[in-house]
Amino acid sequence: MRTQFTNRVRIVAGVVVLVGLFLIFRLYTLQIVHGADFRERAEGQYAIPSSHYFDRGSIFFAPHAGLPISAATLDTGFTVALVPSDIVNPSEAYAALSEYITVDAEAFLAKAAKKDDPYEELARRVSLEVGKEIISREIPGVRLYREQWRTYPAGSVAAQTIGFMGYGSSDTLSGQYGLERFYDDVLTKPNTGLYVNFFADIFANIRTTVFNGNKEPGANVVTSLELDVQTFLEDVLSRYQKEWRAEEAGAIIIDPTTGAIVALASLPSFDPNNISSADPNAFLNPLVEKVYEFGSIVKPLTIAAGIDAGVITPETTYRDLGYAVYDGSRISNFDGKGRGVVSMQEVLSQSLNTGVAFVTEQLGSDAFRSYFEKYGLREGTGIDLPNEAEPLTANLDSSRTIEYVTASFGQGIAVTPVAMARSLATLANKGLVPAPHIAVKLQYPGGLDKQLSWSPARRAISEESAETVTRMLVEVVDTALRGGTVRIPELSVAAKTGTAQIARANERGYSSDRFLHSFFGYFPAYDARFLVFFYAVAPQGARYASETWTAPFMESVRFLMTYYDIEPDRAPTIGQ
Repeated sequence: MRTQFTNRVRIVAGVVVLVGLFLIFRLYTLQIVHGADFRERAEGQYAIPSSHYFDRGSIFFAPHAGLPISAATLDTGFTVALVPSDIVNPSEAYAALSEYITVDAEAFLAKAAKKDDPYEELARRVSLEVGKEIISREIPGVRLYREQWRTYPAGSVAAQTIGFMGYGSSDTLSGQYGLERFYDDVLTKPNTGLYVNFFADIFANIRTTVFNGNKEPGANVVTSLELDVQTFLEDVLSRYQKEWRAEEAGAIIIDPTTGAIVALASLPSFDPNNISSADPNAFLNPLVEKVYEFGSIVKPLTIAAGIDAGVITPETTYRDLGYAVYDGSRISNFDGKGRGVVSMQEVLSQSLNTGVAFVTEQLGSDAFRSYFEKYGLREGTGIDLPNEAEPLTANLDSSRTIEYVTASFGQGIAVTPVAMARSLATLANKGLVPAPHIAVKLQYPGGLDKQLSWSPARRAISEESAETVTRMLVEVVDTALRGGTVRIPELSVAAKTGTAQIARANERGYSSDRFLHSFFGYFPAYDARFLVFFYAVAPQGARYASETWTAPFMESVRFLMTYYDIEPDRAPTIGQ
């Protein structure tokens, strides 16, 4: 009996402790997690709730010096409106209000005259300070409705990546582009209102509080985007546009080892704080939502496949006639000239189409296709941005050798800039294909953080093959790019340019005077911190990418070296 009594006491005590812990948890939730909500409701004693009042998590740039930097957040203020039937003296009401907000006198008096109308809106997004000043005047017939709105402190910086909120095709306010759309369900926090009875609410919601396994909505999204780097990159693109007047221009800076994107930019862009005056075509993010034929920056991937398969080495030679014929179709070098017996190093240094065609022959169609699949060129990247475009690579299912040959130098297949950057990052990441992404962490109410994990990098080529091609690309920069004049003595940089003809819009074949210029490079070459990728559609005044992109690329390398304090990885040559 005594044992039974003791057990009962223990059970009752355990229940009491559990209930006590739960009450403490609910008090914490009410006072700490939702404290701001209750304070705002308390302020509502002098203002009326509004349909424009909502809650939503923020989006942050990567913390700088440990401090969060808002990319998208909420601002709070008031809507000012009239209840015409309550207005005592319209002229005095107008005089009082005009001290705080800009209101047209004639329009005000017309609204005030609508005595049967219970609501006439005067102004929205009035600041808290101004709103409270108006409230203190106690103007008869004037009502203030608390509202919140989305604001983007950085303006147009990273606009296409961040996105914005709007109504779209529905009546629900939600994220429409970029991270705002992709993480809409994570960012959105329902406005649930005040608790009427604390204890009743505790037990009415005990089941959902304890047993609901769903993640609490309203999280903040922390990204890998560095505001200073993003601003720098957009400035580089802006200056490029002024000089070369391209139809489009875009750039990516990515950490090839983690896949974290540090900056992602394209022009033209827009200001998400003022979307009504923006060109809707600028909302689309071409880095993710459009595909392009990138040309010769694909050549290092072809060379890497040949090296990895063991069919070539950097010293392998072939006889270059300046052209070659496959399946009745002729391909040529960029200048149509032959160079005699040349090595694979010269294929990259001089960007010879016939050279990668030779590698493709040695590989065979099946092996070529297999490597391009391993690079991820035939699939989406899974990046956390909406509307990722599918690659156009059906040519790699053909039985015709010519389709593989043209693909070997980046024509006949089209992928997104993000997909191209990911595949090229394989070379910088010791043969592993990374998973590109923007968000790195979710911050839930109550101080709970969740580090986001992405698909693990998968192997496409061996580490030895990647290092061999990296060494070849360093040689391209040191001796071939602008004749070796842009070489950085103390830093190894691996890079390659690409110039591709642009397909005609409404007919077969390629334009003879419109080109896509691209450029990629990574550094320090043998232990890469960053890969930088540029592209431009139809720049004017220069035919080759080496003419338009070399200077912006080298400027970016030097900026990143300084910004991240990257140590040199080689000693300068004596005399330099």
